[in-house]
Amino acid sequence: MASSPARPRVFIDADVLFAASVSPTAHGASLTVLRLAEITLVEAIASEQVVAEAGRNLIAKLPATLPTFHLIVDRCLTVVPSPTAEQLIPFEGLAVRLERSILAAAVLNQCPWLVSFNLRHYQPGHPAVTALSPGDFVQRVRHLLSSLSGNR
Repeated sequence: MASSPARPRVFIDADVLFAASVSPTAHGASLTVLRLAEITLVEAIASEQVVAEAGRNLIAKLPATLPTFHLIVDRCLTVVPSPTAEQLIPFEGLAVRLERSILAAAVLNQCPWLVSFNLRHYQPGHPAVTALSPGDFVQRVRHLLSSLSGNR
């Protein structure tokens, strides 16, 4: 039996996790990205820092959504350790200071995509990672799936 190919890895920022947890519909782009992980088309990665930040923001703003948040984290995410201070050093100047650990975590966990609403925070960025909004990531996946069928 042939082994299945590795799933593409995508790093999820806290704002996307927050938006997915509070999504009023099942069709929002943030929730769709995480559902792609739930059905195993991609592997969604988030650092402990991302999960903690999204959880804190939900507790402060919309605590009733915490059960949905926990369900999403359990079903859709692979949670990895946050980078150490030493691991952050090579990423100095590649992202806004507060977001540098997110960029570093994406690179250190071999995620070619970082999904966030705050794209400007990841400039100039790192050559190994493309930062995309949830909607743009869903469009890329849709385009790739469409190209498999020959429909463009």
